[in-house]
Amino acid sequence: MAFQKREKKTIARNKAARHEYFVDETFEAGLALTGTEVKSLRERACQITDAFCLIRGQEAWLHGVHIHPYSNGGVWNVDPDRKRKLLLHRNQIDYLDGKLRQKGMALVPLELYFDERGRVKLAIGLCRGKKLYDKRADMARRDSDREIARALKEMNR
Repeated sequence: MAFQKREKKTIARNKAARHEYFVDETFEAGLALTGTEVKSLRERACQITDAFCLIRGQEAWLHGVHIHPYSNGGVWNVDPDRKRKLLLHRNQIDYLDGKLRQKGMALVPLELYFDERGRVKLAIGLCRGKKLYDKRADMARRDSDREIARALKEMNR
């Protein structure tokens, strides 16, 4: 069976995650969803800014994601704020569990998207929290890069 080649379509992105955390590693995980949730995601009805991941009982779980009820779902809609199981390999779960036991590490959802085959995937990051001075340094670097880009643009005119 041949699949059409498609690029990934972003559903939701957690912009605050890269501001609040240093992302050490990223992983791609599948999600165990119901049919109406997938249809709702095709309408781009999702919010992941306050979401987090936990490892409990040799399973990875996603908490805090709000998938709006599907507009035509009726009685088949499920709780929009329920916890959802992440589909990862056993060795990935064991690796992440070991890393999360270290102080200051967190598992944060970065992006929710449809892959080339039309499946819902979640990019999760193994992150360390930033201090206030790290955030200020990032903002200063971004501002200086913006000023340099403006100056170069003016010179090329």
